[in-house]
Amino acid sequence: NVEILAPIVVGSMPVSYGGLERDTAVLGTTHDFLEIRNWKMASGEWLPDVDMDRAPPVCVIGKNVRTELFRTKSPIGEWLRVGGRRCRVSGVLATEGTSLMIDANEIVIVPVAYAQILYNVQGVFRIIIQATDRGDMAAAKRDVAEIIKERHYGQEDVTVITQDAVLATFDGIFDTLTRALAGIASVSLIVAGVLIMNVMLVAVSQRTSEVGLLKALGATRRQIIALFLSEAIFLASFGGAAGLALGYSVAAGLRVAFPGYTFMPPVWAALMAFLVALACGVFFGILPARKAADLDPIAALAGRQA
Repeated sequence: NVEILAPIVVGSMPVSYGGLERDTAVLGTTHDFLEIRNWKMASGEWLPDVDMDRAPPVCVIGKNVRTELFRTKSPIGEWLRVGGRRCRVSGVLATEGTSLMIDANEIVIVPVAYAQILYNVQGVFRIIIQATDRGDMAAAKRDVAEIIKERHYGQEDVTVITQDAVLATFDGIFDTLTRALAGIASVSLIVAGVLIMNVMLVAVSQRTSEVGLLKALGATRRQIIALFLSEAIFLASFGGAAGLALGYSVAAGLRVAFPGYTFMPPVWAALMAFLVALACGVFFGILPARKAADLDPIAALAGRQA
């Protein structure tokens, strides 16, 4: 039920080249890691397909490591000092973003046995396994747990986590965050609506003479309501447009700061948000509009709201 697997040894240590040095994550793994994680190479070659106990002094580096240490020079074939040892750069990753809590741009990848020498350890941090088929995942999980239990003399000291379990955990977290954000958004919407209503009520109180004049000239109750509702809708649409502009600006900034992620609200979500803002303006503008329409024209002309 297991197709391929790749052990992982990970840590952080200084790497240097040509007088330039920086601390970075150093990951030890095997040839199959590239296929399991679906990573791509920008140039050069991936780690050689050798036995896990062999430690050839080769490495693959991320884009930022290449830029900071080698500048415009091609790193392929150059010797990079990793900790207290040297390894020859065989390739540069094209993959960007974070995987396994490690930024692919900020990484040096070496054979797993080489990493064990660097960190002076005999075990591994994690083993990534790819099942032969998605339907075989449960059987593969059971087989792996049994094999490790047997090799650890009957002790169940290893946890086997499937990708579905991880996704389910994240789904639960995102669902909780969505509910919390929905609650915050609802409160914000109500507050904004009350503010619109208060602004319109103040406008009605300050424009009683204008309303009285309109009624004296023959304006109907429906026309007065439409006048004040249109003003409430204008306030709501202005606020909605400002909110959308701010949201898209923040999304653009996040895309620049985190190029490995996609921060772009869908068009339908932006449209729905704008329509909700308009509906909020209509709903909270009804009371001030009706109050203006119900004013007595004689009292209104005199500047009174009786």
